[in-house]
Amino acid sequence: MTESLTGGAAAAPLSMRAAASLTSAALRAAQQLLIELERGRRIDAAVLRSAMEAAFAGSDAAGAWNWKTAYDACEAATVLFLRKFGPTMRAKAGSTAAMLPMLARIASCLPTHTRRSEDGQALQQFSTPIPLGLVASVAAGVTPADRVLEPSAGTGLLAIFAELSGGALVLNELAEPRATLLDQLFTNVKVTRFDAAQIDDHLEARVAPSVVLMNPPFSAVANVERPMPDAALRHITSALARLCDGGRLVVIVGKSLAPDNPAWTEAFVRLQERGRVAFSAAIDGAVYAKHGTQTDTRLLVIDKLPAPDPKIFPASPGMASDVATLFGWVARHVPSRLPVVTTPVGRDLIRCGPAKARSTAAAVPCLPSTSGRVAPRGVELNYETVDWSPPESARLTDALYEEYELQSIRISGSHPHPTKLVQSAAMATAQVTENVFDTPTGRFLLVPQGARLIGTYDSQVTFGQSRVLLVWTRLIMPNGHSIVLERQPGADSAGYAGLEDQVDNHWAELFKAAALSTFLAVGTELGAGSDTNSNDSAIIQALRHGASDSLNQTGQQVVRRSLNIQPTLTVRPGFPVRVLVNRDLIVTPYRG
Repeated sequence: MTESLTGGAAAAPLSMRAAASLTSAALRAAQQLLIELERGRRIDAAVLRSAMEAAFAGSDAAGAWNWKTAYDACEAATVLFLRKFGPTMRAKAGSTAAMLPMLARIASCLPTHTRRSEDGQALQQFSTPIPLGLVASVAAGVTPADRVLEPSAGTGLLAIFAELSGGALVLNELAEPRATLLDQLFTNVKVTRFDAAQIDDHLEARVAPSVVLMNPPFSAVANVERPMPDAALRHITSALARLCDGGRLVVIVGKSLAPDNPAWTEAFVRLQERGRVAFSAAIDGAVYAKHGTQTDTRLLVIDKLPAPDPKIFPASPGMASDVATLFGWVARHVPSRLPVVTTPVGRDLIRCGPAKARSTAAAVPCLPSTSGRVAPRGVELNYETVDWSPPESARLTDALYEEYELQSIRISGSHPHPTKLVQSAAMATAQVTENVFDTPTGRFLLVPQGARLIGTYDSQVTFGQSRVLLVWTRLIMPNGHSIVLERQPGADSAGYAGLEDQVDNHWAELFKAAALSTFLAVGTELGAGSDTNSNDSAIIQALRHGASDSLNQTGQQVVRRSLNIQPTLTVRPGFPVRVLVNRDLIVTPYRG
């Protein structure tokens, strides 16, 4: 779902080489536009078109470039301008508040984003206005001691302010053209290309930031066509999980994603069990006017420390009509940074702080959480492997979870867990048995042999059903990286949906129930007899009829219960299975 630099909305995703080539042209255009900004000239449509045609050696009408790429080139020129003149501007301004009008003047020289592509709209690629980026950076309190993660870095308009504050950058961007542009703009930073909604799952374990700056999509999720209202919350949750204890997360979201909004209150209560909301204020949509939208937004500041009472949130000062008002609120209401706590789990693990030595005169302290403690000594576990087979009478119940027990190993001297352990009865796993290469060239290894598939299957089986219906939700590579598959359907080797192997319709149980019912019915008739010439009393006759009716009803219930037994579908280990990919997946060449 990445967007072509040269094509329209329906263009196919670019290869990495093509994206790099076209991004180099976009960067040449940005260099030309930088000269215009340095001279204080306004970049209108004519100036922008001239720079793009010179850099791409062609016009937009001929398909050499599109206006989304042109706007990205303007933003790249802004990054270059701020890197070159930002320190001087800050020194001349004397204060952050005085710097806001300078940034507003730069923004006024840039064109308004009046043309948007369908892909840009679908992925909600709205960059951060530079005055708002400065306020977000101030709210984060970035210092030279910080490692700053931007999970959806876009064109770097947030990252440049973290860089100017001295923070070490960790950048991620899913869209290949923008990620390649970041490679060119931030040459000393390795830009990853993961889905930011699962950033904690993808980043290397040694990368743990003390600050997160983010402007995620508000309702767009990678590889999902329909809007997802909780998209931004997914990004926040994953980034917060990666953040160091005591670290700070600053995020720009839609106005409605607020703790005092009843639709999201419960979600924020759960969020505050891990990180407390320190500040929340809405922002008028006019702030984003130059970027082609009038959507009202919100600035959230979250410190990674559980809230004393997760149900209590700070009062919002309201809606800021402009960035200057928002900055005033941030200066008055955002609390100071917390001490950042490290969790040493290995000599090479970097939990917080910069990538290289820096001056720490104004640094946020990094306090080891295990200060004064002796690291626990590892003890080798003795166990034996066994070949597991299901018990003769083992059957799954209708419950969602089954009782858990070790299947493949036995640990001598082990004791039962103090609480009941359960396992999901509706999950499936598979292992990739052959290397998967790209289709066009066959040279790039995408999925290696040994990768694992995780999926779920439908446990509600109806009478007469013979195929197990399953979907795959995650692909886990041998190197630990994973890809969210978004419920890709499973199929057999012939391409038919689901898997068909062994079916147990429980005919024996049904025949036994029918035989028992027949026996009870015969007993009922014999017991009832004929009352025409009977000398028995009325009480005895009533007892006989009552017992006969009870036996008859019991026989019917036994048969009915046997008819309601679902067939048991078994797919034996090693059964071949396929994944039907029915939507675009962004898969980079595998590196072990």
